[in-house]
Amino acid sequence: VQLQASGGGLVQAGGSLRLACAASGNIISTDSMGWYRQAPGKQRELVAQVTSGGTTNYADSVKGRFTAFRDNARNTVYLQMDSLKPEDTGVYYCNARLRPQGYITSVNYWTQGTLVTVSS
Repeated sequence: VQLQASGGGLVQAGGSLRLACAASGNIISTDSMGWYRQAPGKQRELVAQVTSGGTTNYADSVKGRFTAFRDNARNTVYLQMDSLKPEDTGVYYCNARLRPQGYITSVNYWTQGTLVTVSS
């Protein structure tokens, strides 16, 4: 199983970016997919998570500005980030909890981080 993220970069405050994360390989089922971030000097925090049933949970700091959604057929999760603020700057990590073929339980997968920088 591979988990690959794309997107990120530098944007001015008020701008938008979209992150994408795709899981590939022999996957039996996917539970949740989502995004975490880590700002300089801070702990990693949940940004948004989409469950297999379509429920989405957001950090309070991004509600109304970020939208996470899944394409289940492609095992892909997206994070549309609008009205970006300098405090959104950080390294963003995609997380997927899924069950690979040959496993009886689900496993957590993480991508390497992708940097999002919002300039003021």
